[in-house]
Amino acid sequence: MKKIALLLFLLNSAFLFAQKEVSGIVKDKSGAPLPGVNIVEKGTSNGVSTDFEGSYKIKVKEGATLIFSYVGFATVEKVASVDKINVVLGESEGQVLSDVVVTGSRSTKRTVVNSAVPIDVISVKDVTTQSGKIEINQLLQYVAPSFNANKQSGSDGADHVDPASLRGMGPDQTLVLINGKRRHQSSLINLFGTRGRGNTGTDLNAIPAASIKRIEILRDGASAQYGSDAIAGVINIITNDNVNELTGSVTYGAFNTKAKGDFLPGTPNTKGFRLDKDGNGNSYGKDQDFDGGSVRVAANYGVALGTKGGYANFTGEFLNKNKTLRPAYDFRKGFGDASMHGVNLFANLSIPIADKTEFYAFGGSNFRDTDAYAFTRNDGERVVESVYPGGYTPRITSKINDNSVAAGIKTESTGGWKFDLSNTFGKNKFQYDIKGTINASLEEKSPHEFDAGGHSLLQNTTNFDISKSYDSVLEGFNIAFGTEFRVEKFEIFAGEEGSYTTYDTNGQPITDPTTQSAPIDPISGNPRPGSSQGFPGYSPANEVNESRTNFSLYADGELDITKDLMVNAAVRFENYSDFGSTVNGKLASRLKLGEHFNLRGSASTGFRAPSLAQIYYNLRFTNFNASGATEVLLAPNDSEITRAFGIGKLNEEKAVNASLGFTASFGDFTATIDGYYIQVKDRIVLTGYFDASALNLGVSEAQFFANGVDTSTHGLDVVFSWKKGFDFGQLSATLVGNINDMKIDKVKNGTLDEATFFGKREKAFLLASAPDNKFSLNLNYAKNKFDAGLAFTRFSKVVLVDYADEDDVYNPRVVTDLTVGYQFTKSLKLTIGSNNLFNVYPSKQDEQGNTEAGGYWDAVQMGFSGAYYYARLGFTF
Repeated sequence: MKKIALLLFLLNSAFLFAQKEVSGIVKDKSGAPLPGVNIVEKGTSNGVSTDFEGSYKIKVKEGATLIFSYVGFATVEKVASVDKINVVLGESEGQVLSDVVVTGSRSTKRTVVNSAVPIDVISVKDVTTQSGKIEINQLLQYVAPSFNANKQSGSDGADHVDPASLRGMGPDQTLVLINGKRRHQSSLINLFGTRGRGNTGTDLNAIPAASIKRIEILRDGASAQYGSDAIAGVINIITNDNVNELTGSVTYGAFNTKAKGDFLPGTPNTKGFRLDKDGNGNSYGKDQDFDGGSVRVAANYGVALGTKGGYANFTGEFLNKNKTLRPAYDFRKGFGDASMHGVNLFANLSIPIADKTEFYAFGGSNFRDTDAYAFTRNDGERVVESVYPGGYTPRITSKINDNSVAAGIKTESTGGWKFDLSNTFGKNKFQYDIKGTINASLEEKSPHEFDAGGHSLLQNTTNFDISKSYDSVLEGFNIAFGTEFRVEKFEIFAGEEGSYTTYDTNGQPITDPTTQSAPIDPISGNPRPGSSQGFPGYSPANEVNESRTNFSLYADGELDITKDLMVNAAVRFENYSDFGSTVNGKLASRLKLGEHFNLRGSASTGFRAPSLAQIYYNLRFTNFNASGATEVLLAPNDSEITRAFGIGKLNEEKAVNASLGFTASFGDFTATIDGYYIQVKDRIVLTGYFDASALNLGVSEAQFFANGVDTSTHGLDVVFSWKKGFDFGQLSATLVGNINDMKIDKVKNGTLDEATFFGKREKAFLLASAPDNKFSLNLNYAKNKFDAGLAFTRFSKVVLVDYADEDDVYNPRVVTDLTVGYQFTKSLKLTIGSNNLFNVYPSKQDEQGNTEAGGYWDAVQMGFSGAYYYARLGFTF
């Protein structure tokens, strides 16, 4: 043991003696210091960033070359021959458009400005330090042109996992990668009152923002390159690899409860109503001026491994967020954002094991304990009145565990061939506990809390990728091909008996409806419903344990025919064990029209395999709305009940994508404009409710998953950016926008009634997931230790259909965000600001509880909690 310790000491000493410390200041041409400039030791992952005064300090090997890079400025290389190196960076031709990207192209020399398809590159560090958003979905909502996400209330599990999408497609039609490797989806399927109704999606909020270096968003169909789910595009999250630096922040914020306008009849403002100590909504509680208080603590640190560029980077994040309470149709009842207590961990490492060979691994663990309002129950039954006078709001609490790990080996042969063998494992588990509830068939003897069971999704993906670049073929040629094998497993596990059972008058489970019956409520005259109210438990009859495999092959080629013309082609074969094979292809090209302009376009076919949840999910539940309660069966797609209603077996969704756009760059100004067309056939949707009273199923209605509609979408994405340094400081402005028009071309109801199969309400939910437009203008100023940002985001009109079969119109709204920061020392920075500074709310709807969630509003892009004020202390050591 002593010999090992001595050996490690000698190795470490040799490493230290072989290093030297280099420091300096980085400025722009006007002499203003540049904070956040990346300085990397060439050929390694050793790097630092300049502080707010443009200063840096880094330890490097003797004779090393330093690379200085910063968005919007030309990259500079300097040999570390002296201890002090000051650098002046000049503006490049295009801000983020000059960043090298790894998404959408397997060529290592491709940048955003010369790519054939639109790609956003978002520096998460920049966004998080200039914004009060604390979750990835909300960050992207305001900086990516066609990214949409919604906060939910009264929508079961979707209150805990925000549905998000690109270009108006479903949450499951965007593929998410971590460091280029496929990320597993959530086990949750969106059902009630949500955007992305009937879809599964990836839980981006399970990834700590502090672990992310940048996010690359490919806004183009990419199934031929990456496989299923990439109909709308790809989100690739690149994690931190920096070393020898501890960064982090502590953020606190809260919402203003004083809603402006006519949100409470007869009063000018709300009083900040709060639920009682049990959270059941049957008393007013104490008034509050602020609610939804949140604390977020995050830290990131990296260490060097060896002397050849190895590293291990670690991130920890803690989040404690309280509920918000906003007006519901009965102001004692619960409606608002869920509370959340979570811990998020992530690690990323690379270890060189030979010349041009490295072992890499990354992964994380996320745990969240959440608490959300369900739909309010009224006092129309004696047992409700006796237990919860005046009615009550059950709460859906959930424990979400999300774990992942990826590992692989990269190497390069002497002939220039690059090989990458990897395996990626991920699992999401969703456990429901229902509180502040009752099983009404047990009457006053009912417990008020139930374990309702849950679901999980496991995914394991093995990849082998090969690529090579040929500089001698015309102006450059890159070829890539590979294979992927994926295993998926979906489970539903049962809860405790009282969460799913209806009991008879003797308190025994009803097993024979001909001889047993539930107690009759003397007020309503109806049998008392069973199961936990708010969310019914999964029973043994609902349990699922299903898996499938997928095998794919792909080839991808990219050729620079001339310095001005590049073409790309890709083809992919996929075979699923449960529904068969599919082949998809893509062609893309970029033409340089001059020094400042590029024309680009693409055409592709795509697909999305039905998720295991869409095939096998099933549940018996009580659907509550303003008119009362209805017992509903959501039958699995592979069941005899589904076939009896004429619903066919789920097949893949099929897509055709086309895009045409151009980029322009003039010194300090860059622009990209891209039009797109997406046609999707056989989209999987959740149907309306069919009359099932004659089938002796113990329910009055049934609904299903089906390949129910064909849609076509036309749209336009724009990104304009400008950045310039002056004597009085540095100014920048960015305008991002999306115009989107989705049409339902055909409802594929066969011989079934269209109004029941996919009627007015279901159509409105689908179209609301594709808002007509969104525009964001972001203005930033920085001078010495001071910086400020002002953002305006306009959300377009959204129309939904409520339970009264009437249109709920949400008019356009403009949300204003403001942030101000000051760097007190090299290590500490204070930022204060507000999201939705002017406390803007969506258009109020009726007061009869006809909205999907039972409040004044449905879920819309801007949210419904009002102004959020925050303060953040950032640190760097």
